[in-house]
This record gives sequence, structure tokens and C-alpha cells, in this order.
Amino acid sequence: MEFKESQAIYLQIADHICEQILLEKWKPEDRLPSVRELAVQLEVNPNTVMRTCEYLQQYEIIYNKRGIGYFVEAAAAKKIKQLKKERFLVNELPQFFRNIYLLDVELDELKPHYEKYKKSHFR
Repeated sequence: MEFKESQAIYLQIADHICEQILLEKWKPEDRLPSVRELAVQLEVNPNTVMRTCEYLQQYEIIYNKRGIGYFVEAAAAKKIKQLKKERFLVNELPQFFRNIYLLDVELDELKPHYEKYKKSHFR
């Protein structure tokens, strides 16, 4: 995994885990790889992965079965979408609106581009 310097590594790992859940690679009640396995796979310190797990537990995206490991919460996808949507609306959408305003792009011009993107990336 390539890490960016603009965001803490544990948050980037959290985004990666959330993406796996949204893509249904890890389904509700699935067991996640162990902290050590994830650390090796992502080439990070196990403490960083542990911090990620604690963070995701806070938002009730995963839960811990003591001695067994971490599991995907039943409503994880819904919670991830809600959390990401809130962050998108607050952090990214204002800049997007600014750009389309400055470039004089109408919203109806964007729809074909969005549809093309969905087809090429998610089907």
C-alpha cells in the first residue's frame, strides 16, 4: 500500500479496510486478518494496525471478539457510507463546487462523465 504524507497512516489503513467492506470483499460478520497479518501485508508496525482497529471500533465498523480477532459489524457498510458522506460534504464538496464555478462547468455537463466513470470502475 502506498501511503500519502498528507494523512496519518492509521487513517489511511482505516480507509483501506472500509473500502474492502464497501466493495464486499469483507462482508458483515467476516473475520478480518489478524493485526499481525495486516501489519505484514501493509508493511507497517502492528501498533499502527492496532490503532486503526481501535479507531474503527469507536465508529462501530468492526468489533473485537477477545482472543479470536476483529470482525465486521453487521451495519458496517451503512456506517462507513454515512461517515464518508459527512466528511465528503464538509471537506471535499466545497472545493469541487469552487472548481466547477471557476471553470464555468454546469452540473448537467458532469452527468455523462460520472456515468462513464461508474461503468469503467464499478462494473
